[in-house]
Amino acid sequence: MVSHSDVATNALSSADLGDDLAAHRARLEQFGHIDEAACRRFQRSVEFAGRKWNGAILLAGVRGARRFSEYRATVDGISDRLLAARLKELEAEGVIERHVKATTPVTITYTPSASGLQLIELLQPLVEWDAGHMAAREGGDAARDAG
Repeated sequence: MVSHSDVATNALSSADLGDDLAAHRARLEQFGHIDEAACRRFQRSVEFAGRKWNGAILLAGVRGARRFSEYRATVDGISDRLLAARLKELEAEGVIERHVKATTPVTITYTPSASGLQLIELLQPLVEWDAGHMAAREGGDAARDAG
């Protein structure tokens, strides 16, 4: 994992940046031609993963939230109504599993499915990219402000 200080101290020169961009383009070419259907699937996936509250709800489940009240306490700022709606949507998408236990009163728990865990794992590199990207931007902002 790359730390913020690593990113700040390893600033790329313009020549390094050009080489880096060429390497990224070469990696992307390995994917081959991306047809219209693949573009639509990509867009749907990005929109689903980036929809407000989805990531926070999944992460709460990964961190141990099981009951509705635990999700509500962990996901700061979400209303009960919206949390209930999102849990239903995430269940319909197969990334959250709903378990009903016949007790008095009925006990309902929610856990991330294998697909939900995979989504969180796939999003981790994006979180790491964001940390480095923001550190680089803040470094650039500081240099501009000083100059």
